[in-house]
Amino acid sequence: MATKFSELELAINSLVTEFHKAADDAPTMNTTQFQTMMSKQMPAVAKTVENEEALGRVLQQMGVESGQNISFENFWSLINKQAIEVFGTMHKEKSINCNCSLQ
Repeated sequence: MATKFSELELAINSLVTEFHKAADDAPTMNTTQFQTMMSKQMPAVAKTVENEEALGRVLQQMGVESGQNISFENFWSLINKQAIEVFGTMHKEKSINCNCSLQ
């Protein structure tokens, strides 16, 4: 009997799969691969990494050192930040707060 996955499990699988596909199945990706993945998979967020200065700020927020490739852990910190922002936007009127953080 096949296991039925939840929408959340499928979403996590998509994040992991798309990261590794963009990284050509390597454990990390370079900034060009990152920008390409973002433009294809997260176009709203891609606008925040369109130029070198903006890309540098996002990479710094993700914990990526200058000249370092982007790991899935770095990428996950961006997803965490985006999830909190989306949650906040969607639930402003309900006075629900997310104090989620990546440890």
